[in-house]
Amino acid sequence: MFPASWKDTPEGREPPRHIAIIMDGNGRWAKKRFLPRVAGHKRGLDAVREIVKACKELGVGYLTLFAFSTENWRRPQEEVSFLMELFLRALDNEVERLHGNNIRLKVLGSRERFSAELCERIDRAEQKTAGNDGLVLSIAADYGGRWDIVQAANQLVRQGAAEITEEALSRQLTMSWAPEPDLFIRTGGEQRISNFLLWQLAYSELYFTDLLWPDFDRAALEQAISSYWQRERRFGRTSEQLPEHLRRDRP
Repeated sequence: MFPASWKDTPEGREPPRHIAIIMDGNGRWAKKRFLPRVAGHKRGLDAVREIVKACKELGVGYLTLFAFSTENWRRPQEEVSFLMELFLRALDNEVERLHGNNIRLKVLGSRERFSAELCERIDRAEQKTAGNDGLVLSIAADYGGRWDIVQAANQLVRQGAAEITEEALSRQLTMSWAPEPDLFIRTGGEQRISNFLLWQLAYSELYFTDLLWPDFDRAALEQAISSYWQRERRFGRTSEQLPEHLRRDRP
């Protein structure tokens, strides 16, 4: 298990170790073009491919994408059904590509409402890429940050824990095996984290862009990383306590 992010001091101008993204704006992208919302989701998958490739080339170790939240079940049934079918097709079509590029795939969240076929495909994809040691691509599907914390607490209760500590709870979270995100990105113009990785984002640098997800490309990712490099990550310390090369001039 990685230590909490606030216990680490960045070494310098390196790529974020872990980037988490809310991919927002597929429906609006389609609406602007007088297309059905599902066309935006299809185009959004192209953006996923580009960003995965860019992260691998830039040396990012972990990429976590919020694909479907626990709240998204409230969307129109036809859209939910399309998203589930798109997920199935993506698992069929993309896993070989990921495996060939030494990328490990993990899927986060509850699977209770997924079909048996989808659960079987997820298991197969995770098992196939389990031995890869390159970029770890995590897809959060039927995931919610509150759900994550509650299921972790329930795990401790079942284990008979006398008390719940931060360290004990962290070990039960769905991403206990990964470092906490250094950089959080949300596309689409909204400025909230929408129940995504609530525990893990405590010390992440937040970056919001008006770009809709289908328009988010490598150049936009590099701009977000450039913004990240301009941040002074103090984790409760003062600027003077940081190594000089990590300090940022402030107006």
